Amino acid sequence: MHEAADQTELLRKRRSNCPVSCTLDLLGDRWTLLIVRDLLAGKTRYSEFLSSEEKIPTNLLAERLKRLEQEGLVERVPYSQRPPRAEYHLTEEGRRLGGVLDAMATWGMAHFPGSRRLRLPGS
Repeated sequence: MHEAADQTELLRKRRSNCPVSCTLDLLGDRWTLLIVRDLLAGKTRYSEFLSSEEKIPTNLLAERLKRLEQEGLVERVPYSQRPPRAEYHLTEEGRRLGGVLDAMATWGMAHFPGSRRLRLPGS
C-alpha cells in the first residue's frame, strides 16, 4: 500500500505524463546537469563541485546533490566522521545520463563557436 502512495505522490509532482516534461522536472534547472557533468568528469567531493567555473552557490549545490540522491541518480558515501564529509558517485542510472550530456555537448559545439567539450576520464 505504501508503494501506491509513493506513486500517487510522484504523479502529483508532474506537470504532465510527457517523458520530456518529467525529465525536465528533475533535471531541467540551471545546475543539475552541470553537477552530473562534473560527476562524469570524476569530481566526487563538495569542494570539487564548487571549483567548477560556473560557480554554483553552496545552498543550491547541497540541495541538488540531495535531490539527485533521493532520485537514485547519486550515491552519497561518507569518508570522514569528524568533520562529517562525503563523496558523491553516480549510480548506474545516473551514469546513463552520460549519453544525454554527450548529445547536448555535440549540439552545443555546433551552435556555440569557441565552446569546448569537457574531457571525461577514459576519453
